[in-house]
Amino acid sequence: MSLYVVATILIVLSAVFGYINVRFLKLPNTIGLMLITIIFTLLILATSLFSDTLLEHEKLLISQIDFQSVLLDVMLSFLLFAGALHTNFQQLKVHRKPIIFFATFSTIISTLLVGFFTFYVFKLINLEVDFIYCLLFGALISPTDPIAVLGILKQVGAPKKLESKIVGESLFNDGVGVVIFLTIYKIAEGGSSVTFSHVAEMFLFEVVGGIAFGLLIGWITYKLLKSIDDYDIEVIITIAAVMGGTLIAQEFHLSAPLAMVTAGLFVGNDTARETSMSKTTEQYVDKFWELTDVLFNALLFVLIGMEILVLTFNNHYILAGLISIPIILLARYLSLMYPIKVYSKKLEFVPKTNLIMTWGGLRGGISIALALSLTVEMHRDLFLIITYIIVVFSIIIQGLTVGKLIKKITKE
Repeated sequence: MSLYVVATILIVLSAVFGYINVRFLKLPNTIGLMLITIIFTLLILATSLFSDTLLEHEKLLISQIDFQSVLLDVMLSFLLFAGALHTNFQQLKVHRKPIIFFATFSTIISTLLVGFFTFYVFKLINLEVDFIYCLLFGALISPTDPIAVLGILKQVGAPKKLESKIVGESLFNDGVGVVIFLTIYKIAEGGSSVTFSHVAEMFLFEVVGGIAFGLLIGWITYKLLKSIDDYDIEVIITIAAVMGGTLIAQEFHLSAPLAMVTAGLFVGNDTARETSMSKTTEQYVDKFWELTDVLFNALLFVLIGMEILVLTFNNHYILAGLISIPIILLARYLSLMYPIKVYSKKLEFVPKTNLIMTWGGLRGGISIALALSLTVEMHRDLFLIITYIIVVFSIIIQGLTVGKLIKKITKE
């Protein structure tokens, strides 16, 4: 299949499933698209009992797509820039300290807790997995997915001061989480030859360098937008900033996700908008990136639903996945306790913020993409099954109930 054929099939499926969701199910698009795709894929698996023609065609389609590369190298930068562009910068600025704490400290603590808990739980169910690989799993599953989180929170009516914490954390802990994952991955590959100083240097270079580069990209984009008044070209400039910025960040081993979040926040803040864009330009830029966000989200969650075909199911793996759900939730809850306790005295927090952020911390395509990058020696099939189970539970169960939880708590 050519790239055009693959893209066409995915967009047609996204449009059809999106229509079914909006017309009949009326679920949030993120949840609806993934749920319909999973049902569609299961129906194809069922029809294979009589004829495997459709199944073979879907397997061929999936085999043509490098999910890891498509998401991490292409879609992620667009989605993060779009999300950051439409995020309330003033609210983020007010809550910047706890957000940074959540995105760094809590992600690291969650990684360690998940690694520790799963290592011993796996032993209880006769799965022998080295601690370093459990830690690697902790790194790929700990970051909340901003793509999933943004899509859900837009529709549940969360209080702004709560939304800013959850969205801000998810935008930044995504980039930090990828860096933590790559750092542990290097250790797992290199063993004792990797020193702590090398790891710390690589971590700081990617994180700090990524944010600094994002500020540079944002500033250049702002200056270019400010110097002209032509909405067509200005939209193209923002596209160039994302694509060119991602390419350069990857070339110099900086964190492209953090760079795009930072650039999006720089270009999208109220001051930059007022001084660099006319009202017409602002409308076109916003509408273009809203459409890009919707389209890429649709494609992403259709792909997640179809990934079920590449999984190697095993009863032990499924059991491990089900057991891992409460472990992930517990690790996230514990990792948020200290930062919330520290900043609750200085900033106003919604009651039971920890519970809401734990249940609202959705996992999505990024975790699956990172799991797909594992090698066979790193127990790729095991962690891919576990990750998929957690993501499906997270998006469908947590995603459908987080709105009710927020409304119930905020009314108390």
